[in-house]
Amino acid sequence: MKLTLTGLFALLLLQLTGFAQVLSSIKGNVKEDVSGKDIDGATIAIVRVKDSFLVKATSTDREGNFFLENVAKGTYRILSTSLGYKKTYSPPITVEGFNIDLGTFFLTTVVKSLREVFVVSKKPFIERKIDKTVINIDASILNAGGTAMDVLEASPGISVDKDGNINLKGKSGVHIIMDGKVAYLSGPQLTDLLKSIPASGLDQIEIITNPSAKYDAAGNSGIINIKTKKTKTKGFNANGSTSYGQNISSNYHNSINTNYRNEKLNLFGNYSFSDRTEYRDLSILRNYRNANSNEIETIFDQQSSLKKKSITQNANVGIDFYAGNTTLGVVFNGDFLQSKSTDDNTSLLQTPFGQTDSSLKAISRVRGHFKNTSFNTNFKHRFDSTGKELTSDIDIIAFKQADQQLLNNNYFNADESVRKPASKLRGSLPASIKAYSIKVDYTHPLQKGAKFEMGIKSSYVVTDNKAVYDNFLSNSWEPDYGKTNHFRYKEYIQAAYINYTMQRKKWEFQTGIRVEATTASGHQSGNGVNQDSTFMRSYNGVFPTVFISYHANDDNTFSFNFGRRIGRPAYQSLNPFYYFLDDYTYRIGNTQLKPQYTSAIEIFHSYKKILTTTVNYSKTSDLFAEVFKQNTGERKFIITHDNIAAREEIGFSIGATIPLSRTWNCNVYASFAHNKFIGSIDGSALNISSTALMTNMSNQFKFKKGWSADLNGWYRSKGIEGQVISEPAWVVSTGVQKELLKRKAALKLGIRDIFNSQKFSGLVRHKDIDAKIVNNNFQRTATLTFTYRLGSTLKILEGRTKGGAGEEQDRIKKG
Repeated sequence: MKLTLTGLFALLLLQLTGFAQVLSSIKGNVKEDVSGKDIDGATIAIVRVKDSFLVKATSTDREGNFFLENVAKGTYRILSTSLGYKKTYSPPITVEGFNIDLGTFFLTTVVKSLREVFVVSKKPFIERKIDKTVINIDASILNAGGTAMDVLEASPGISVDKDGNINLKGKSGVHIIMDGKVAYLSGPQLTDLLKSIPASGLDQIEIITNPSAKYDAAGNSGIINIKTKKTKTKGFNANGSTSYGQNISSNYHNSINTNYRNEKLNLFGNYSFSDRTEYRDLSILRNYRNANSNEIETIFDQQSSLKKKSITQNANVGIDFYAGNTTLGVVFNGDFLQSKSTDDNTSLLQTPFGQTDSSLKAISRVRGHFKNTSFNTNFKHRFDSTGKELTSDIDIIAFKQADQQLLNNNYFNADESVRKPASKLRGSLPASIKAYSIKVDYTHPLQKGAKFEMGIKSSYVVTDNKAVYDNFLSNSWEPDYGKTNHFRYKEYIQAAYINYTMQRKKWEFQTGIRVEATTASGHQSGNGVNQDSTFMRSYNGVFPTVFISYHANDDNTFSFNFGRRIGRPAYQSLNPFYYFLDDYTYRIGNTQLKPQYTSAIEIFHSYKKILTTTVNYSKTSDLFAEVFKQNTGERKFIITHDNIAAREEIGFSIGATIPLSRTWNCNVYASFAHNKFIGSIDGSALNISSTALMTNMSNQFKFKKGWSADLNGWYRSKGIEGQVISEPAWVVSTGVQKELLKRKAALKLGIRDIFNSQKFSGLVRHKDIDAKIVNNNFQRTATLTFTYRLGSTLKILEGRTKGGAGEEQDRIKKG
């Protein structure tokens, strides 16, 4: 630790030193000639014309872009090379002390057949760039046998709360997309999906805290882009993995990724199967106080134990057709889940002195299944070699869910004698969501490296949700119209954006504006108890973005960005439905939820792409959050969502990649955030603030004879989110890997959460609520994974595996 801290302080001091003189910079882009797809990892070299001397070299990023700085005056040629492609030289170029944009290089694939060649990725686990942080999945042993959710939770700046909701830098409202396209899920449903996707099917995770106007305006805290694997090598390629995990019970993850490609088409298919059993212990201790004296009248001690078994299948099939400068693609995705759970719940009603007065024992059994299918067709046309192009996406998404719940409540006195007759509640909770989306984007390069972008998007979503409840009375089931409900919701979003990018010497500017118009309507059907009701709301939003970057020299880059974003409620959060844990505890939706808006500023500095520092400020209006309410007279505890406050946050973060030795590489991340909430909950004023620390450290070790190891961990300090004051949490994980069969295969053993320390503990003390919540999901797991690669796998590149639908799918949630 002493060495690590010394290295950090040394790097910080280096930032304050003088900057070297900048002479000139050269940038460009590399694409494949047939498909026009970007080439990742191509080597770009500057060669002096007079003597072929190699002056400088770099490699392209995932978008095929390269950038070279500090190039002296002279005449050069640019050499572009990449495995599987022919070498390409540029015509001679003259550098005279100003910045040069070379446009696009097109590489031709090697025609001759390739023998099996296996290249092991040399990318680091974490890459910190000016506009995003990139997590390379395969670079960490601990990701083997894990899920997409495991990878996210171990990523710097990302945290997962007690309900599985994903936060970025401590803020909720993050927007999840997959392969640049929205995941169309949120809340517990997104959690279920991410837990079902094996990490072996993922390539990268991009963390973008302030996206440009080209992205949907959704996501108050930013965007997380999950990129899946897809190869571009000609011929047939495949890789597969199988994992066995053991915690309280056994878990299995299996996946296979295949790809076939020739000059005219690219056919790909992925399939994964997951069989897992989850356990959760939940404790809620509530003190009900006298409204006048504030003395405790009743203690409510609730203990819940959940066992949930899920079988999940994920399938992805697609094809790309190449015809000159035009590419046409079709993609189908399907996610299918079947689950059954049993929740044993015991609630003790006690006197202020802790003596049990009565008890409730409830057993909730739920059988559920959902299927989430999507169809996408995408089009891309490249007009010329300057980068002028037109793209479009059409998406159709269909989601169906059906849960069947049976809740038995048994009431006892202190001596275990029956206090009153048992009750039974039966619930049928079907839900369907259909979404349709179309988007068109156009890119037009301008002189001197400038670029103009514009696009439009339209989406339409229809949700249909039912909750049918029956009570078992007099040996027969009778409808419970007080709980029964039928809610339909429709939403239209029309959007358009423009974006302009330019570069002047050491400066780079980007500005954009996005406009979104939303029209929504809801209809709650009436019955014998509940009245028929409807609502309609329309709202428009303007979302500007500004990015300014200053490349001082090869070592130092400074940037500033500003953006405004919106967070719309999850569809199911709007449903006025009941979901019961027992007779005293339940969850209900809120049709009156309004969208929340966030304006954010970031100032960023990067030193040698090794050390990054960020200062950020954001302000959110109409913040919606999970809210706890209670009926003190009836001793009932209600969980819902509401717009509660305005939130201000100021934060500071630092990330460093430290090569401690040839065999040891360390990544360190830490963020400090001060949050202040001012508003009201249930008519009572809310004015609270807190300062929280989040740290993340990952260590990769490389040894001889194909051996390697990882040691990772994270820590979150005490913090506040709405009403909840969360206690500190921490995790330590480790793993080891051995390469086999001439590096075609690998055997990996990982242990996640070694000390079983990942537990949520929090307090809710507001108005008449005094509750302590402890949630333990038993995350400690040992996983053994075997992976094997087949075919001419040269490298993993980004592919089109998802559609272009907007934020709508990200807002579907389950339960």
